[in-house]
Amino acid sequence: MKKHSKHTNLERRNNDNHAPNEISILGANCSVISDLVHQVSRKLPSYKLAYFDASHAKNVEGNQLSEYVFHHQGNLQITTTGNLNKYQQRLDFAQFDYVFINGNHYQGAKQILILDEAKEASVLKRLSQLDNIQFIIKLNSETEFFDFLVEKYPNIKNKICYSIDEVDAISNHINNLIQEKIAPIKGLVLVGGKSTRMGKDKSELNYFGKPQKEVAKTLLEINNLETFYSVQKAENESEIADRFIDLGPFGGICSAFQKDPNSAWFVLATDLPFVDESIIKLVLERRNSSKVATAIKGKNKDFPEPLITIYEPKAYPLLLQYLAQGYSCPRKMLINSDVEIVEIDDDFIRNVNTPEEYRAAKEEISS
Repeated sequence: MKKHSKHTNLERRNNDNHAPNEISILGANCSVISDLVHQVSRKLPSYKLAYFDASHAKNVEGNQLSEYVFHHQGNLQITTTGNLNKYQQRLDFAQFDYVFINGNHYQGAKQILILDEAKEASVLKRLSQLDNIQFIIKLNSETEFFDFLVEKYPNIKNKICYSIDEVDAISNHINNLIQEKIAPIKGLVLVGGKSTRMGKDKSELNYFGKPQKEVAKTLLEINNLETFYSVQKAENESEIADRFIDLGPFGGICSAFQKDPNSAWFVLATDLPFVDESIIKLVLERRNSSKVATAIKGKNKDFPEPLITIYEPKAYPLLLQYLAQGYSCPRKMLINSDVEIVEIDDDFIRNVNTPEEYRAAKEEISS
């Protein structure tokens, strides 16, 4: 008998305990852990990094007023009231490439173990949390592995081991851990539009001897991207049905993320016939996975083009936040987010929306 489920079984983003990608550091004093995190973060300036710690303050009174203090250089200091909630944490940390955790207070899905003789009892207390050690750091080169560690994890001595002052090597190792979790890219060709001004389906227009939707799909597939059509009603596995009705391209993009929130999506519209293979390759080469998206912008345009854009997994919660505020324009999200901009000549991104524009574009392409 099939088990009844009253909730839709949605695909979920691959999260660790508190963030999409995290590592806890434990086995030393909190000040040692904090200093190490700050040293490493300075070696990895191209990533968005966060540090998750616990306050050591005592007898803290609950706040009656939540304070948000902005600095003109862009810093924000928040003082508010709230309890630890893993679902809220995952939202708060969704935009970060890597989150460091003070493992003396909170458990991380991956760990860095610092060997410090003075903290042997602390490590023993958290022995069960050491289930995914990435590497070891020794405060003192003479420090031996604790007996209970070897007993619990017989292969622990085979782990890579650094001294605390090998910050470059530690940073390189962490860089590799970040790189391992960069999302793969899939392609999405938007063909579900109403084409009101054109009077016929723009995705079926013929510029190059076949429907433009097939041309757009090929542009993505020749770059080894598994590519799907975004449609109103899916009829096969190469199509993704729009689950966000009447939201246009915004709904198509969100539907793709609903299908696979762990991939980045290279979105391409079918009313841009002058986009060619060189433009697609340029966007892929310039991809910045630390940003929300990598988007095209015409050199003489004020805003990015949202329909020749790689949207990273971290864009999905942002898109939903905009939708919650009543906005369904992907360009608005791009304009107000941290986006990698790729500038190209305006001629490449001319939209074709009317029969007159179609005839002119077809004549130009033919000649």
